[in-house]
Amino acid sequence: MNQLGTEKKKVERWRIVFVFAVMVSVLLFYVYKLFSMQLVDGEVYAAQAEENRIKTISIATQRGILYDRNGYVLARNTASYNVVITPANLPGLDLEFPNGDVQQIYRELSALIGVPVDAGEINDETVRNFTPCYTDFGIKQIVYIGDTNAPFNPVKIKCNIPADIAMIIREKANTWPGVDIEIVPVRDYPTGELTAEVVGFLGPIPASVVDSYEAQGFVADRDKVGYAGIEATLDDQLIGINGERVVEVDGAGKTIRDVEVPVDPIPGNSIKLTIDTRLQSAAKTALINTMAAENLIRGEERYSVGVVIAMNPKTGEILSLVSHPTFENNRLARVIPADYFNQLQIDPRKPLFNHAISAEHPPGSVFKMGTAIGILNENVVTPEQVIFDPGRITILEKFTPNDPGTPRDYVCYLYKSTGAGHGDVDFIRGVAESCDVYFYKVGGGYAGEVPQGLGIWRIGEYSKALGYGALTGIELPGEADGLIPDPTWKRIFIGETWSTGDTYIATIGQGYVLATAIQVLVSFATLANDGIYMKPTLIKEILDSEGNVIKPFTPVQVRDITKDKVIHLYDENFLQTDEMISVQPWVIQKAKEGMREVVVNGTATKIFRNAPYESAGKTGTAEYCDDIAKKKDICYPGIWPAHAWYVGYAPYDDPEIVVLAFVYNGDEGSVVAGPIVRDVLTAYFELKNVDLGIETNP
Repeated sequence: MNQLGTEKKKVERWRIVFVFAVMVSVLLFYVYKLFSMQLVDGEVYAAQAEENRIKTISIATQRGILYDRNGYVLARNTASYNVVITPANLPGLDLEFPNGDVQQIYRELSALIGVPVDAGEINDETVRNFTPCYTDFGIKQIVYIGDTNAPFNPVKIKCNIPADIAMIIREKANTWPGVDIEIVPVRDYPTGELTAEVVGFLGPIPASVVDSYEAQGFVADRDKVGYAGIEATLDDQLIGINGERVVEVDGAGKTIRDVEVPVDPIPGNSIKLTIDTRLQSAAKTALINTMAAENLIRGEERYSVGVVIAMNPKTGEILSLVSHPTFENNRLARVIPADYFNQLQIDPRKPLFNHAISAEHPPGSVFKMGTAIGILNENVVTPEQVIFDPGRITILEKFTPNDPGTPRDYVCYLYKSTGAGHGDVDFIRGVAESCDVYFYKVGGGYAGEVPQGLGIWRIGEYSKALGYGALTGIELPGEADGLIPDPTWKRIFIGETWSTGDTYIATIGQGYVLATAIQVLVSFATLANDGIYMKPTLIKEILDSEGNVIKPFTPVQVRDITKDKVIHLYDENFLQTDEMISVQPWVIQKAKEGMREVVVNGTATKIFRNAPYESAGKTGTAEYCDDIAKKKDICYPGIWPAHAWYVGYAPYDDPEIVVLAFVYNGDEGSVVAGPIVRDVLTAYFELKNVDLGIETNP
């Protein structure tokens, strides 16, 4: 019988073995991976999973407030309103919301805030350069980017919208799901430009220090730091400490719950400054109005840069500090506009530059007071000794002791206008009339009258004792230290030998001598305070967030030059010895008498005639030739351009205030700078009477 169908083929054994081996290998591979992931690397993957599940959210703190000495607010936090959209919360096109059409929401929102619905092209480059609030994208594109990155995170559509618009958007919360208002604190400066050079402004955390700030819990794209003024130097006190939330999120980034107790932010400390806003206003007004009046008289804008500083010489408190021109810090509070910032940077008057502490200029005759105390303390001359000023003297310009020398004329300022000098001059008259020839002779020596002058090394000693050539330590960024030159400095930095003439012109604050306005102020405050140098400060008190004083004001005495041995003695060859001395009190008193004579019968008599207070001071006219003067082609020997200085203090017998005025290219100190100081002193005593409830005569 025949069998139908085909005979089954036998499966070769090796094939069965091969398939079985493959199956076992795959199974072993997965067993190995499972073992590796769960046991060998289990902690690593668990940590990664936990990291994806757990999110840390920074809670912004509040920056401390700045006040003036009377409690007037100089810097505070105010609300800024940002329009944000959370992509995941936007409605679908056909959900239950009656106005739930996303496009309808976009159109209505666009009409309200002025951001187009659809604008810009989405590509790798535009997305990479995308910055919320500072983009040309439309609402649709911004939401798309936000939805792609983190759908449950709000994305900013427009920043700094008006409060009334923000309230309208808040009222539409039910009909515009997903659209909200984010309220963030921004800095507000009620006094604006009036105190900008002192207060400063904020800016984003610089890239160079991002790591440091992030390690402290700050957020680079949100938090701001000080860029100038007190905002910068005391940033660590003002900035506070951010809070923190640790939350659990799902795969889309939606917050589920807190996994740890939230840490509340700690507000920054507030600071009360020594500045009196009323006096600051008076000082700035006096400076600007005086320069404007003089410009009007001359028919050109000749005076446009100046400084006014007022200080209590007994405590070091800075009562006003004006650097003109300056900037409007409210324009830099929310964002630093490129156009405005560039405008400030290219302005040749340098409004971002604090001329009060950073600009170094020849001090001219205000520098003579260092020489003045030196010549008496070193017995170069006596106060009564008469020196003859013919108006012009001739000295031999020598670079070495054996140099035969070259004759060179040195003239007194009076000689330039009258062709004559001051005649017989003693110490008091030399200071009162600011007689250049008197100081030339006592500083550099003059045969037949002053066998050996004070000399450059000792001039340096006494000027440094008064504060020249060193930082004062005032709490503002960018302070310069000036320059007190000497033969060693000139050899190293100029590559030349010191000459006789260098000493003569340094005696009157010219040549290589440079000083900042704050240094000049401190030198006079030290003399007014009977030789006690108090550190200048802008900080009155530091307060906590509740207004409690945590650091009260404590004046800092740097030195008392009548008690502390701060002056090196030099031998007859002007070689420094190990012996040091102080300045004798009677020398300080004579210097003060000379400065009193300045306003009684000297270079500032007309300015302070009939003043209701007794003051003392010193005029200064400092010749210069910098890059600006060279461009204007006004640098000519004998008719150099000059800066104007005046420093005065009052009351003379018990000083409460020292005021300095400096006007760049201001010519005679008695013409422009002196009247500014008079106006500030007058304002100070008027304000004092107001505070004491004393009526003043109209």
